[in-house]
Amino acid sequence: MLACDLRFAARESAIFSQPEVGFGLVPGAGGMQHLTRLMGRYGWINRALPAAALDEFVGALAHRIAGVPAAARLTLKERVHAIALAAAEDFRRDSDLFLERARDPESQRRTKLAMTRGFLTHDGELTLANMVADLADR
Repeated sequence: MLACDLRFAARESAIFSQPEVGFGLVPGAGGMQHLTRLMGRYGWINRALPAAALDEFVGALAHRIAGVPAAARLTLKERVHAIALAAAEDFRRDSDLFLERARDPESQRRTKLAMTRGFLTHDGELTLANMVADLADR
């Protein structure tokens, strides 16, 4: 298997989140573009492994990929990106939509409330699902 965008996670500690909608926003900076394409192929990650096995697996895969002729790797990566990445205009449109939603008073209220509850902290990330659900109640 040779792919351009490989994503791995430790089963014991991986946390996945796309919290923008809970704030009344839409994913910006290409989030909608990338996630839409990823979910139809492999999902957010290619493989979840026990944390103890992650480094060895990724290292072995990197060595295997490095053994493929460089010209073939470059050509494949170029073609996958040409097929899988959206046009620059699509990314700009998503960013415009994000900013439009960010100006909405309800989105601003939810964001401010989340910040007071530690949204950008480690503990906030671990309890993000509950925090986002509670934003609608206030």
